[in-house]
Amino acid sequence: MTDTDTRRPARHDAGPGRDLAAYTLRLGDDALVLAQRLCEWITRAPTVEEDLALSNIALDLLGQARTLFSQSGRHDGTGRDEDELAYGREPSEFRNVLLAELPNGDFADLVARQLVWTHHALLRYEALRDAGDPELAGLARRAAEETRYHRAHADRWVACLAHGTPESKRRLQDALDRVWPYTDELFEADGPVRRLARNGTVTSPTALREAWEQEMTTVLAEAGLRRPTVTEHRCGGRRGAHTPGFPDLIAELREVRRAHPGGTW
Repeated sequence: MTDTDTRRPARHDAGPGRDLAAYTLRLGDDALVLAQRLCEWITRAPTVEEDLALSNIALDLLGQARTLFSQSGRHDGTGRDEDELAYGREPSEFRNVLLAELPNGDFADLVARQLVWTHHALLRYEALRDAGDPELAGLARRAAEETRYHRAHADRWVACLAHGTPESKRRLQDALDRVWPYTDELFEADGPVRRLARNGTVTSPTALREAWEQEMTTVLAEAGLRRPTVTEHRCGGRRGAHTPGFPDLIAELREVRRAHPGGTW
């Protein structure tokens, strides 16, 4: 038998395309999972206006997820579309950060998570405006404009709760303490990300940390809040190790798709 006879078929996901597929998939997972958590606040937010605001933020994130999933399916060579990637994977196949999937507590928990998330997301999308991949750069330009609103929304609520009553300030501080251990994962750079950063396709998340730290210091100081002290960093979502309640979140997300496979509207 010749070498040609025993050669394995060429993989569609080798090289830079595979790395870019993994990168866009994880960003899409972040957006999709966080959107699902935000949707859980609909009819539970403090005001009708806030119901609408959170709905709009969730819709922006869903739009970002659709574009990112479409890009991932093309780059990995499988041809999977956004619906297949959103609804056709098991929970362990998702690569979102744990921060996005944390169960909803009270409204202060939502504000704390949105604060740390939106400041990071805007820095990332602004850096990706000059991404080496034109499709990713185009998505980043649109997403940056949307995320700038999301960040302003979070900052306003931080100021409102911090300068409201002693109880609202205490609950916000407690929420920040709960959220902070999950922020380290936002700045992880594994093999695919490091390779993409080396060839200039994306900006490494580690390069965003200093700017994010400065922004957090400024926002918290203006609100009179204490910067949380972290003794344990919690991560694993990028590797498929999720929180105990994550399978329930995904089950609810794809409930209609599972009940009506192949259905169209």
